[in-house]
Amino acid sequence: MNPQELAAKVGEVIGTSEWAEMSQERINQFAEATGDHQFIHVNEEMAKMTPFGGTIAHGFLTLSMIPYLGAQGGAPRIDGVKMGVNYGGNKTRFIAPVRAGKRIRGVWKLTEMVEKRPGQWQQTCEITIEIEGEEKPALICEWITQYFV
Repeated sequence: MNPQELAAKVGEVIGTSEWAEMSQERINQFAEATGDHQFIHVNEEMAKMTPFGGTIAHGFLTLSMIPYLGAQGGAPRIDGVKMGVNYGGNKTRFIAPVRAGKRIRGVWKLTEMVEKRPGQWQQTCEITIEIEGEEKPALICEWITQYFV
C-alpha cells in the first residue's frame, strides 16, 4: 500500500497483532536490561502478597513490545519504505497491569498520515495493548512514526 492509500484509512483500525506471552522470563530479562528489579516484577513470593496476586510486567516493558507486536502483523506496511523511525509518543497511559504469563496484543488505529515533505510521511496511530481475557487494556498511547519513501 502506498502512503496516499494509507492516508485514506485515517480513523480506521489498520492492524491487530498476534498474541504474545509476557512470561516471567521476559520480565526478568527486562529487569536485567534496565536495572529495575522492583519486587512486584521479579520476586514471585513477595508479589503474591500484593493486590496484584503475583508478579506483573514493567509498564515500560509493555510499551517496548510495540515494535515486536507490530512485526507480528499489527503495524501497517508501506510500499517502498527506505527507513522508518520512531518519532515519539503522546498520551501514554498505563491502564491495567499485565500479570506474568498473560498474553497481550496490539491494535493500531490510524489517526493521522501526512506528508511532511516530499518522500517523508508522518504516521500517528492510537495503539491499544490488550490483555487476553481482560476488560481493561494494559495501555493506550499515541505513537508517531516517520517514514522515508
